[in-house]
Amino acid sequence: MEQGSEPIIELTVRQIAIIDLVKKHAPITGEQIAESLGVSRPTIRSDLSVLVMLGYIDAKPKVGYFLGKVMTTEGRQSEKVLNLKVKDVMNRPVVIVETATVNDAVIALFVENTGFLTVTDDQGALVGTVSLKDLLKVTLGNPNAASIPISMVMTRVTRLVYVTPEDSLLDAARKMLDHQVGGLPVVSATGERARLEVVGRITKTNMTLALVDLSSGFIAE
Repeated sequence: MEQGSEPIIELTVRQIAIIDLVKKHAPITGEQIAESLGVSRPTIRSDLSVLVMLGYIDAKPKVGYFLGKVMTTEGRQSEKVLNLKVKDVMNRPVVIVETATVNDAVIALFVENTGFLTVTDDQGALVGTVSLKDLLKVTLGNPNAASIPISMVMTRVTRLVYVTPEDSLLDAARKMLDHQVGGLPVVSATGERARLEVVGRITKTNMTLALVDLSSGFIAE
């Protein structure tokens, strides 16, 4: 059986029992585990090796067995963070068409309470983004800024950084840090010309909320 491309290794009843014993009595020796299960030490040698290899338990010489990283809060939290994808935390896109004006963009930013807008053509394809900083640059000291087409202010798609729904959350975070932006458009390539259809947005706020949710879940456990 597979989950994505990673095979799922199913534990045996005895292996599950070993994990339970380690969880309750760690540190515990191999002899003590075998005695509790009513079997000999050599009988469970392969089970212990498998569980150590998979990270369910770990061992220290002359001390015994204890829970491994997979079974600890930190290990499970790290695993969940690594498995999160953009599609798991992204929001709906806040879109404005390229024929809109700076005034339209200012209104949209404040109504939607967002830091950036995704700009599309009339067919919904990504053509650029515009941020609050972009709008401030063009409006300060310019009484005629309101009527300027947004296409003259936006950052065009050729200079944009974006992600897809299947990208990992960590990849999205790295792109934000590398390019010093507070959010990214989420796109899906469609058609023969790889047209970029806007399907969402992801921001630093999304990431913070996701981490808080994960932490809350582990605290509840």
